[in-house]
Amino acid sequence: MTPSASGPHIAGKLGLSDRIFAGPRSRKLLATVEAGLERVDRALERELRVTDALADAASRYLYEAGGKRVRPMLALLTSQLGDGANDDVIDGAAALEMTHLGSLYHDDVMDAADRRRGVPSAHAVWGNNVAILTGDLLFSRASQIMARFGDRAIRLQADTFERLVLGQMHETVGPQDGDDRVAFYLQVLSDKTGSLIAAAAQAGVIFSNGPREFEQPMVTFGEKAGVAFQLLDDVIDLSADPDETGKVPGTDLRAGVPTMPYLVLGQRTDDDSRALVAEIDAGVARIADGADPALLDEPLARLRDHDATQATLDLAHAWSNEAVEALAPLPDGAVREALTRFARAVADRSS
Repeated sequence: MTPSASGPHIAGKLGLSDRIFAGPRSRKLLATVEAGLERVDRALERELRVTDALADAASRYLYEAGGKRVRPMLALLTSQLGDGANDDVIDGAAALEMTHLGSLYHDDVMDAADRRRGVPSAHAVWGNNVAILTGDLLFSRASQIMARFGDRAIRLQADTFERLVLGQMHETVGPQDGDDRVAFYLQVLSDKTGSLIAAAAQAGVIFSNGPREFEQPMVTFGEKAGVAFQLLDDVIDLSADPDETGKVPGTDLRAGVPTMPYLVLGQRTDDDSRALVAEIDAGVARIADGADPALLDEPLARLRDHDATQATLDLAHAWSNEAVEALAPLPDGAVREALTRFARAVADRSS
């Protein structure tokens, strides 16, 4: 296991100690979650091993590049509503993180992304076919883990995977005539990102034998927080600092993948906004024909400073607030407090 994947590094990346686990009653919970993250990483290291040399290297590639481990952390948090971070919770969290990793291999191929987590994307190293097959392998491994725990776990995995695929399909095809593009995109985010974070929140309750009445609130919370998380990623995608994103600024837009700041910009009717949309569209078309992606550097810098990007931040905060509201049925205590801070944190990351 590489040092970058260790628990303390994860805690630092997420700001757990000073944001999500602030306050005296959260200190014990922080120690529990960090210990659980170490166990999840050991499970990932074990489950990602493959006897075939190529499959082994490709399967562990993005895992070893690091990552925030948001989904396992959330499962560990919600497991405290039941029996805590037992072995089933650890393995379930690892399976969901593997599902997330598998989706990254596919996303990078479909988006033609050059980098992921600060390293060349898998398809840039091994080609599209190997990257796609590696994602498939990770999905298979995650399903094998879930199958150990019976029908409920299998159904959770299958339903989540279906939504991931539908979200990617809808993103690929795009909105149809008459669709509200912003509403359509929010549904894509709910499927592609919210569903997996919701599954992690629900899994923590399920695998820890927590009260069933907490499951639906955790699903709602996770989905709302997941959309807020992705809306912030859309803003961070425009960051001028590649060290912040691990990718070239504006990677998604350069590849012709709409993000929320661009969609909000498209709703503006002033001449400057319309001109900027036209300039970005023309640049994307030229890049698709082989032009240097750097031609969009200046237009994307203007989008970063446009009020459409601030509107996206405001929308992220609104979804974060709805996530917090979903926590109402939970008892007051360190878990509810940490989940509230989690929802706030995903909408307030550095951008």
